[in-house]
Amino acid sequence: MSDPIDPVPAQQGEATSRALQGWQGKLFGLLCVLYAAWHLYSLNIAPLETWLFRILHICGALVLGFGLTGVLITGPDNRLRKVTMERVIALAAGLPVIYALVLTVYGVIQYWNSGTVENADTTFAYFGISLAAGTLFAIVAGWFVRGKEGRISPIDWVLVLASIASTGFIALSLDALNLRLRAGTPFADPQNAWAGFVAMALMLELTRRVAGLALVAIAAIFVGYAFLGPWLPGFLEHRGYDAKRFFSYVFTDNGILGPTTAVSSTYIILFIIFAAFLQSSKVGDYFVNLAFATAGRARGGPAKVAVFASGLMGMINGTSAGNVVSTGSLTIPLMKRVGYRPQSAGAIEAAASTGGQIMPPIMGAGAFIMAEITGIPYTDLVIAALIPSVLYFVSIYFMVDFEAKRLGMRGMTNDEVPKFRKLAKQAFLFLPIFILVGSLFLGYSVIRAGTLAIASAAVVSWLTPFRMGPLQIIEALRNASQMSIQIITVCATAGIIVGVISLTGVGARFSSLLFELAETSKLLALIFAMIISIILGMGMPTTAAYAVAASVVAPGLIELGIEPLIAHFFVFYFAVVSAITPPVALAAYAGAAIAGAEPMRTSVTAFRVGLAAFIVPYMFFYSPGLLMEASWIEIIRNAITAIIGVYFLSGAVQGYLMSPLAPIWRILLLGAALCMISGDWRTDVIGIVLGAALWLKSRHDVEHVTREA
Repeated sequence: MSDPIDPVPAQQGEATSRALQGWQGKLFGLLCVLYAAWHLYSLNIAPLETWLFRILHICGALVLGFGLTGVLITGPDNRLRKVTMERVIALAAGLPVIYALVLTVYGVIQYWNSGTVENADTTFAYFGISLAAGTLFAIVAGWFVRGKEGRISPIDWVLVLASIASTGFIALSLDALNLRLRAGTPFADPQNAWAGFVAMALMLELTRRVAGLALVAIAAIFVGYAFLGPWLPGFLEHRGYDAKRFFSYVFTDNGILGPTTAVSSTYIILFIIFAAFLQSSKVGDYFVNLAFATAGRARGGPAKVAVFASGLMGMINGTSAGNVVSTGSLTIPLMKRVGYRPQSAGAIEAAASTGGQIMPPIMGAGAFIMAEITGIPYTDLVIAALIPSVLYFVSIYFMVDFEAKRLGMRGMTNDEVPKFRKLAKQAFLFLPIFILVGSLFLGYSVIRAGTLAIASAAVVSWLTPFRMGPLQIIEALRNASQMSIQIITVCATAGIIVGVISLTGVGARFSSLLFELAETSKLLALIFAMIISIILGMGMPTTAAYAVAASVVAPGLIELGIEPLIAHFFVFYFAVVSAITPPVALAAYAGAAIAGAEPMRTSVTAFRVGLAAFIVPYMFFYSPGLLMEASWIEIIRNAITAIIGVYFLSGAVQGYLMSPLAPIWRILLLGAALCMISGDWRTDVIGIVLGAALWLKSRHDVEHVTREA
């Protein structure tokens, strides 16, 4: 097994490649290349005006999203599939959309030639209603009519045109119609609100296609809340907003064009391109091979490989579920081979991949959006994340090790793992990561550091058999755009939620509620904040989950007197672990699909495997030293006692230390683990003494059984 390991599922890759072979697939493949290249060019060489750049970023994602889903997603045969019916529906929906697009193009040409748009009120009088009617009809029809594999349905072409018309009109409004997309500045006429409404509807539909209904449902609830406020009870009540005001506000820098799109259009797209370059250059495969060489021979080796490999790859990948698919396609079958049940194999991979989102230095791009929201320097956030990320992966490792001991599992044989000596000679493949981290700590901007890392991944490949030439670079850019569609779309949809929170002021009301709870018990307020963060994060990639939770929960925690760094890390942690929290545990569902296990059982098992992760945020709340917010002596003491605490907690959950534990001993061990949370030296001593006594008892039981045998 010394050859490089391919973490991409073969069947998925073959299906995608086959679907992209037609002329439509090739067209959108080319557009993907141009989309990624345009971002690199704009970010490094010729920056655009901020709002125009973000609008074009969203426009490109919508166009590519509807095109690629049209090519790659097919539906069952039904009577509506008939070509004639497709064309009739597309024609009925397309005519008003084309009319709106023609008006937009006409306005752009006028502005380009003369610097103004004459008689705008008359020219665009029927723009909004035409665009909305055609788009909504096409969206609904698209639920029932799907194209054949490799062919885009005419209805999807209508949605592509609607994406260009709606976002194009908003871009035209930036200067030609003397409008600025600033929070609190309403659009001058209803046509802009219509354009915002259509763009929002397209985002929700694309989110449904690429990320499922969970986020769409949450966004719909928030949109409904904006209109139903006057009839709601208690702290949820507000004065309500009309459609023009709402759709004007949501498409501002406090909504869709705010922090979520700001990060997706810069940092996220950049690091997805970086991940694509690592895959094309096979540098990413080196990380997986190194994990196999390091941990493959240990008890339950493939599970421990999953912990290491998912941490390395997950920090670059912006979605927990995406990381499960990439590394889990290799580790999950191997886990099953050495004795793990299918649901355990899928759960371990899901928990490990989720932890990659808190692994410095990239943290699934979460560190960048946290820096954007809090104003805390990125380097400070990376340093603060070191110990919590170690605690997370140490806890998963302990869980895996205890289960391997309990079930008597073996490791992989020497023939099944790559040769470490050979991999050590290729340590230079870590250079892109070192260049990225080094550039950031030398003071380079994130964009410049990310670009250097991308270039270094290509250069490093020249020292291997997988040299990246022009064709490989084009392929990497295409793959990057394909991978980015989901996260860009959900970030834009999360911006809708953020806009509603800002417009209605519900975040401030939530802060007041937390403050009232804290008067009873600060721990109760933290538990409530944890539950809300997990609920808001369900069904979302990490960055979107954190952006929404940070808008609702973090201000309330800060109002309680909690330091911003601690408050945002608390929220971020639970936004991350929402991916393995039932009932909407996307990472666990992805693992279940690969393992052939029942999804809900897999999600419950993933929750149990990652249970220690739910304790870690309380640890760094009571012990700020875990976030480097203390003296070095206190930091070291907090780190050591926290590791001991998660060791005891893992043993209590698995019911095993050196030997199986009876229920009463598991409860006592759990008590020892909980004693380690507060960081107070007295409770630490109690926890260590109690846990050590149980460990010695467990060891004595092993020796007793051995003597009898």
